[in-house]
Amino acid sequence: MSDDLPELTEATLAVQHLIGASRELAARASRELGVNGTDMNALSLLQQYGPMGPAELASRLGIRSASVTVLIDRLEQAGHVQRTSHPKDRRRVTVSATPTARAATLQFLRPSILAIDALSRSLDADAQQIVTTFLRDATRAMDP
Repeated sequence: MSDDLPELTEATLAVQHLIGASRELAARASRELGVNGTDMNALSLLQQYGPMGPAELASRLGIRSASVTVLIDRLEQAGHVQRTSHPKDRRRVTVSATPTARAATLQFLRPSILAIDALSRSLDADAQQIVTTFLRDATRAMDP
């Protein structure tokens, strides 16, 4: 850690460790699905936020539109995404994760999801609310 930061709290360090564990889990998931890290990030975004256009996907990934086109082509060939006409503007395309990709990702992530849910359920209602508020605020703090 940089010397120009103040001493960090245990909670801040725990969030850093959680972020690191999340990255490692995503790397294992990408290997399991046979895709690279950026492709896995794209699949995660599509599963988290639902169908979106290529421009929005490129923006969320921080890559150029030409790069996202290649990425979508690659994921489509692998059967992980599908392109459909935009429901309101037939000139535009929407990209979504396929049911097969969603099922494969869920199968891989299921043990972690259930373990985290069990931890959450072990907390009383007040503690759950405190943790939820903290994690939502921490997530917002990382948004640009």
